[in-house]
Parts: sequence; C-alpha cells; structure tokens
Amino acid sequence: MIVPISLLAELLQALPQLRAQIYFKSSMTALSHAMEDLVLAGSDDEPLVIASFQRERFYRQEAHRYRRISSLSSQVYVLAAAETEFKNASECHETVAFAPEDGLSKEWHLVVIGQHYSTCLICQEKIVPIDNQDDRGPLLMDQARRFEGIWTFDREVSSKAAALLLDKIIQYRPELAEKIDRARTTYKLKTPKKTRKSAASKITKPDKSAEKDSKIPNPKLRDAFAQRLVTYLQAGQHKLLKAYAAIAAQERKERLVNLITTAMRQSLNPQEIVEVAVHELGTALSASRCLIYRCKAADVAVKIDREFLRPGASSLLNQTWLLQENQIWIDAVARQERVYIQDTAQHPLIVNTKFLKKTVKNWQIVSWLMVPVLYQGRVLGMVEMHQCRSTLAWEEDEIALVEAIATQLGAALIQAETYAHLEELNQQLEALDRTRSNLIAITGHELRTPLSTIQVCLESLNSEPDMPPKLRQIMLETALGDADRMRKLVQDFLTLSHLESGQVQWNVESLTLQECVDLALSSVRSGGGLDRQLPEIIAEVSAELPLVQADGEWLVEVLSKLLDNACKFTTPQGSVTIRAKCNGSRMVEVLVADTGRGIEANSLKVVFDRFYQEEGALRRSAGGTGLGLAICKQIVAGWGGKIWVDSAGKDRGSEFHFTIPTV
Repeated sequence: MIVPISLLAELLQALPQLRAQIYFKSSMTALSHAMEDLVLAGSDDEPLVIASFQRERFYRQEAHRYRRISSLSSQVYVLAAAETEFKNASECHETVAFAPEDGLSKEWHLVVIGQHYSTCLICQEKIVPIDNQDDRGPLLMDQARRFEGIWTFDREVSSKAAALLLDKIIQYRPELAEKIDRARTTYKLKTPKKTRKSAASKITKPDKSAEKDSKIPNPKLRDAFAQRLVTYLQAGQHKLLKAYAAIAAQERKERLVNLITTAMRQSLNPQEIVEVAVHELGTALSASRCLIYRCKAADVAVKIDREFLRPGASSLLNQTWLLQENQIWIDAVARQERVYIQDTAQHPLIVNTKFLKKTVKNWQIVSWLMVPVLYQGRVLGMVEMHQCRSTLAWEEDEIALVEAIATQLGAALIQAETYAHLEELNQQLEALDRTRSNLIAITGHELRTPLSTIQVCLESLNSEPDMPPKLRQIMLETALGDADRMRKLVQDFLTLSHLESGQVQWNVESLTLQECVDLALSSVRSGGGLDRQLPEIIAEVSAELPLVQADGEWLVEVLSKLLDNACKFTTPQGSVTIRAKCNGSRMVEVLVADTGRGIEANSLKVVFDRFYQEEGALRRSAGGTGLGLAICKQIVAGWGGKIWVDSAGKDRGSEFHFTIPTV
C-alpha cells in the first residue's frame, strides 16, 4: 500500500495558518535527539511517540534509543522503508514497514505527545536536481541535505500531525486499530472522519474537551532559549555549508587542473588535451554548452571540432564560428582577459549588435562566458561557456576555475606545438641524412662510373696513336656520352638547388600548350641516342585548349622530364601517351601515361622525393639521378599548380598528372 500524498502537504492543508521552513540535516538531528531526550528524561507518563525514518539504516542508528523509549511507553510507533530485516512487528515497540518507493521514504517525522507537553517535527526532503548538485564527497552531500517542514510545540499542530500519522499506520497495519483507538482517547486526538457516523443518522457536537486540551501550553518548552538554539543551529549549518562549498570549489579546481596536467603528460596530441578539458570543464560548471577551439588573434573564423553538450542544447559541432564579427570575442582577445555576460537579453552590446543578437537567438545563449587561452601574450585559443536555459550566475570561484584551466591549456598547447615542431625538425634531419646517403651513393655511382669510362677512353687514345679510326670514333663517342651524362647530373643538382632556394625569376607568359608539347617531344626523341629504342609516343593535345599562364622554358622542362621518365621505364613494345584537358577550375590538366613498369602503392607518396628511384639508389638499370620528379614538383608548385601520380601497381603502367593555370 503506497501513500500518495505527503504528510506535510496534508498538515499544511488542514492548518493553512502554518508556514513551512527550511531545516538542514544537522539541525533536524539535534531537534530529534532533544525531543527523544525529553521522553527519556521521564518528565511525563506514557507519552505517544511516532517516528518515521526514511530508510531502515537510519532507524538502525537510533534503535537503541527507541528500545529505551519503548520501556517508558507502550504507545511507540516506528515507520521505515525496509532494506534488510525491518518488517511489521510488535516487539519492544510497533514497527511499520513501507515500500521504498512510497512517498514516506522522502519524509522525516517525529511526534511526541504527553499529558502535559507536546512537540512535533514534520519535514519532507527537498531533492536537489542533479545539474545543481555540488561535486562533493558523500559526507559533504549528507551534511548539505535540506528539508522543508514544521517544528513546533503547539499542541494543536502536534495533535493533528499525530492523528494523520496514526491514520497512515492503520493503512499499513489494520490489526493495530484497537490500540490506536486507545491512543486517540488517551491523548484526546480527533477520530478520523471516515470512522464517524453520517450526519443524517446523528449530529455530533464539537469535542470541547479535545479543543480545550489542544490549548494546553508548554511552559517548559516555549522559552526563548529553545528558539535561539534552533536559530544558532541553522546559522551554524549555513556557515558549515559555506565552508564546504569553498572546500569543494578548491578541490574541484585542483582536480580539474591535475586532470589537464595528467592529460598533458600522457599525450602531446593537442586534440586529445582539448577533448579532456572541454568535457571535464563543461561537467564541472554544469554548462549547457562548452566549446574549446584553437585560434589566432587574426583568424576570421574557426570550425568547431570539440564540444561538451547537455541535453536540450543545440550542437555547434562542425559549425563555422565567425570570430571577427563577434564583438565579445574581439574584446576578449584585445583585453586578453575574460568576458562574462550573465544575461544576454539585457546586455546592451548584444541588444544593439545585429550579429550577436542573431547568434544568441539561433543558439539559445542565455549566459555567455569567454576566456582566452594565452601563452606569453599570444592567443592560442578560446574557452566558451554557454547557458541555454538559466541566467543563474556562475560564481567568481567557478570563473576563476575556467581561467586556471585556460592557463593550463595554454602551457599544454605550447608544449604540444613545440613537440610537433621538434618532430618536424627530426623528420627534416632524417630527410637530410637520407639525402646525404643518397648523394654519396649518387656520387659514387653516377659520377665515378662515367669518370672511369672517360679516363679509360682518353688513356687509350693517348697511348695508342695508331688506333684504327673506327675504334677511335667509338672511344670519342663513349667519352662524350659519359661527359654529357655528368653534365646533366650536375645540371639537375644546380636546378633543384636553385628551385628550392626560391630565387627563381619566373617569366610567366601566355602560351599554347601544343607548342610546348612539340618542343618536349623533339627534345626526348633527339636525346634518345643510337643505343636506345623509344616506345611509341602518342600526343593527343588539342589546339582548341585555352592559353596557359606559365614560364615556357620551365614548362618544356617538366614535359621533357615526364616524357623521358615514361620512356625510360617502358619497353619499346609499349606506349607513352600525353593528353590535356580543362578541369573546370581555370586549370588545364596534363596527363603523361605509360604502359611500363608501374609503381607500388606504398611508393606513390615518395616518388617526388629527391633521389627516389623505384629500383633503389644503387640498382638503376635505367640510369638517372632520381632528381627529375623532384624538379618537376618544384616547377609546378612555382606557378601554383599541383602534380600527382596514379598507378595500378607493378608492371601495370603509371599516370603522371599536373595542372597549369589558364589565361
């Protein structure tokens, strides 16, 4: 059987002149003990004692006292929600077990009525919403429990409360009806209406004796001392709660700062650090929305990629957050300190700024806090806190907590940034080391071999003046060929160095792509040599293409190197194709495709690195320096284009693409 309405509500309904007050748990404990001690002092014979505990465990803490009270009176009733062994019983006193979901589980009652005094405590616990609960330990939460109710010595109120409680006891234990009737008679309590005879059968007169008895004064209890004691207890509890709040705030601040520090030590990834900070900060401050994003003072906009969100608030994740139009953001960056607007609906800056007014409306921002993330005066990001349902102000210590986290974030982000730069420098050093190794290999292979050949040829010509003319011609051609090979190697070194230094003076002009392709094809065919048979080269470049904007000499260089590279790795039985088309973005895309050796998937990203060759630095069956594609990449980047390669895999050909701006 579950009681649908609280006893406090029934009492206030029956006696509308009463006004409920707020009591803290410590005050209620002290009052309850004082009322129990009054009974234990034996100042009256056989008092009626009714105690309602929220849970069995609370009763267990006081069970010894109620065993002593029951030795002084036969009219002792204890109600509690059963948890283990508590049940309906008539042992030392009457116990009444109610279901844990019953409304009585949220109430705290104690009524004591004697022949010469009466007092009652009727309270209902005020449940604090989860969002408003402080982040404190179990002890602090228990001390902070608040109850709303009535504490009085008034005989009328005490009698009414006792009558209501006895009604509820009968509902749970109807077998006690006779005993409860004796209590009603003994303590002159009114009989419940449902037990009276109807007015049609009998008209009853008011019970003058009960009314007279309800006026019995309590001279011993109605003194100023008792009232002042309660006031003192309440004031002390307020001070205690204030101290608890300060301790909890400091503990929360230290915990969050330590959490960010731990995240920083465990990860040098700025995204992971921000993820931890945004979640913990939003939770700690009970914000509707918490944003932490990286930005600079000159940024125009930023994309929100980290967010804490409570149910009911709209998500800003992946939204573009305009910065330079947001005067709040501008003020926070300019002053390098927090900006807090408690009520956006009343703030003149928002009311008079169209952009801010629209932003507040679209995202339901009621309160707005911005704290810049700084390091040595440099803006690294911003922490934003939004409330979307309430204008309840954040306390100064809560805002100080956000500032402390922002400071910690600044140090963490700088550390992560420094580490990233260090990693980049390490990668550059590794690249330089590979370059040095490749340079040594190139020098040993590409320079020493032709030098040795040239030396042998010249020594032979010098030592054998009677050498047959035909052999002499072969020696000269060999020496000249290797000398040209060395010249190209040195030229490639100088060209790449010149391009990477950024000192190239680009002679940009409007060109016909077809003419540049023809020049490149002529260069490749004439440079093939007598000992090299070229594959079939197919040119499919339309004269209808728009003019391109590029340096003609460098454009021919790119085309020549890509065509030469395609021919080098394609058998004479294969083919090389060059095509061009407009790609719709004021660019012409050029394709050089071959049916040759192809490129493995794991090598597609490194083919444009210096000294790269598919076979390795010391196994170059096709010859070359491995600098050609690196040179092409630098040239294409110089006019604002892109270059990339596609390949289906080994022995399945390759496709090199690059783009050129049009007029």
